[in-house]
Formats: sequence, structure tokens, C-alpha cells
Amino acid sequence: MIELSPDQVPALSHWFAAGPPGAKALAEHALVPGVGRWWADRAVDPRTIAVACADHLLLRGEPTALAPIALAPFTSHYVQAPARFLPLLGSAFDLLVPWERMAYVHHVPVSPPRPPRGVTVRRLAPEDAPAVAALGADAAWIHASWGGPAGLAASGHGWAAFAKDRILGIACTYFRGSTYEDVACMTVPEHRRQHLALACVTALCQDIAARGHTPSWTCSRDNRPSRLLAWHAGFRLEHEYVHYLTGQPARRIAELTA
Repeated sequence: MIELSPDQVPALSHWFAAGPPGAKALAEHALVPGVGRWWADRAVDPRTIAVACADHLLLRGEPTALAPIALAPFTSHYVQAPARFLPLLGSAFDLLVPWERMAYVHHVPVSPPRPPRGVTVRRLAPEDAPAVAALGADAAWIHASWGGPAGLAASGHGWAAFAKDRILGIACTYFRGSTYEDVACMTVPEHRRQHLALACVTALCQDIAARGHTPSWTCSRDNRPSRLLAWHAGFRLEHEYVHYLTGQPARRIAELTA
């Protein structure tokens, strides 16, 4: 595949008219310098496109325009693609694990809960990058779509619950689009059940609405805590879909790339 520069990216409306709200947001977010990449089978009038950001991959178009080896770089990615891509994905990787997903859109305004004594919920600022980094390796996914702790802290799209200089909970726009902003959040394990994630998500949703955008939310069907949090934060189910976790390149693909 050929990597596209931002000025080569085709109009988004045709490629992402269908699918969950967060898909177009991911594609648009991947245009932010340093956080995502676009590819196509050809630079002019492409038949197939691939968009990657963090460990997520979108595939759209005609799968017959690609050979399985073209997907070899996308090991351990969560792939969202129409069903017609499944034979191609099955040929490209030694493992393909389906995950049922639920996509929500924010419909109900919610008042933020009062944080515990000594905790302040506020927008992240650039100087908060060390506090974001201090969340550790297990939390690295929360800032992966912004290129790292400094990128998220400086983005203006994150809110956190602070106890002095320590982050106890955090919510951010994970993928920012022109219509939807897909939300992600987490709480450090020892401070769960204090409504910190809800407080951060509520503040973030108000911020997103003030920008004229709509918050969206995606999670696994099996992730009941995330589904409950989405409901209490004012999100309602909009779409169900499946994405696929890829394994390693299939043996014959690995031999070709060795």
C-alpha cells in the first residue's frame, strides 16, 4: 500500500457513511500530525483505504485490491472492516479474534457528581504530562491516540481528577472528528467506585458539546462496568458491530517479509 499525505486523503463522507459514529472520528483524528497514518492501494482514485491510529485499524473499499501481505504491518491491531474483508484478514494473519462492540451516542445531559474531599476535576494542561505518564504502562493506551502523555496533556481534550499532583481518574477525547468525539476514560484501581470517571466524563462531555460536537462511546459487549458508566453519563446505544484482533502474520506471509 501507499502511504497518503494529508492533502492526498480522499473525501471522508463516501468512505465512512456507514458504521459506528466513532469510525469517522478515528479517520479524521488520524490526520493529526504524529498520531495516525493513512494508506491506499493507489494514490489517485483509490479502491481500498486503511487508516491506523493507536492500535486501531479501519479498512474500507474493495478487499480484492489488496494482497494479504499488505496487511502484515498490522499485527495486534483492532480491525474494523466490512464483512467482505474477512477472507483477506483470514489469509493475512494466523489468528483473528472477533469482539462484539457497542457504540453509544450522548443524548442526556448529566450534572457532574461532586468529587470526594481533596479531589479536583479540571482540564489537563501541558504541565500535567508527568502526572499522565505516572499512570504507568498499564494506562499507556489512554494517551496512545495522542502520541503519548505530552500529546494528551497539551491537546486540550483531556479532563482528570487530581489529588494534589496525582491523577486518580482521567477522561479524554480518544478520537476527535468534525461531528463526533469518541470518549475514553479510566480510574486508578484503588480509587474506583468513587464516581471519579463519571465526574471526568461529564466534564468532558460538556466541553465537547461546547465545541459543537457530539460525544460518542464504544466498548465491548462484555464490559458491563463501561456500559453502566456510559448509561449514567447520558449515552444511549446507537450501533452494534464487531471488530477483530489480529494475531501474527500468517506463516507464508511471515516468510515473504523475513
